[in-house]
Amino acid sequence: MLCPFNKPRWERRKEARPQELLAAALDLFVERGFAVTRLEDVAKRAGVSKGTLYLYFANKEELFKAVVRENILPVLGEAEAMIDSFEGNSIDLFRDIVLGWWERVGDTTLSGITKLILAESGNFPELAKFYHDEVISRGNAMIGRLLQRGIERGEFRQLEIQNLTKVIVAPIIMLMMWKHSFGACQIEPISPKDYLNSFIDLCLHGVLNDEVGA
Repeated sequence: MLCPFNKPRWERRKEARPQELLAAALDLFVERGFAVTRLEDVAKRAGVSKGTLYLYFANKEELFKAVVRENILPVLGEAEAMIDSFEGNSIDLFRDIVLGWWERVGDTTLSGITKLILAESGNFPELAKFYHDEVISRGNAMIGRLLQRGIERGEFRQLEIQNLTKVIVAPIIMLMMWKHSFGACQIEPISPKDYLNSFIDLCLHGVLNDEVGA
C-alpha cells in the first residue's frame, strides 16, 4: 500500500489541476515564449498527463488566453473598481494605480507576458488581437477614466485623453521589457521604485491644474 505522501502528483484533487496547469503555462510561456512552449512540457511541469491537459484546454492558444484571463484581467478589474470607489483626490489615485499595477503585475512573472506579446505578435496575430482587445484596450480605457475623473474634479487641466493614455502606459511597458531583457542580463539595472517615482512626478506635473498643488 502506498503511503499517501508518495502518491503521484496527478492523483491530487481534480479541482486543483486547472490552476496548476495555468501556473505551469505562465512560467513556461515567460521562460521560452509562446512558439517554443509545448503542451506536453506544460503538462509535465504541472505533474499531469498531456491527456489531462486537454480535458481543460483545447489547444495552446486557449491555454494562453486562460493564463491572461485568470491572472491579468482580475488586476484590471480591481483597478477599475478602485477608480469607482476612491474618495480621495485624483493625484493620490493615479499614484496608487501605477504602483499597484507594478506590485501586482510588473514585479511578478506576469510582466513577461508583455515581452512575449511584443516579440511574437507578428507570428501570432490572433493572439495579439486577443491581448489588445482584452488587456490593452481595457487598460487604456481605465487610465482614460482616471484622467477624466481628475478633469471633472478640477484637479487636472483639460487633456487630450485618447493619446495621453498611450503615452502614460508606454513607460510602464518599457520598464517591464527592460526587466526581462537588459535587466535580466544585469546590464544597467533600473530601480523600479525610483523609475516609477520619477515617472509619476513627471506625469503629475504635466497634467495638474496650475491652481492645484501636488
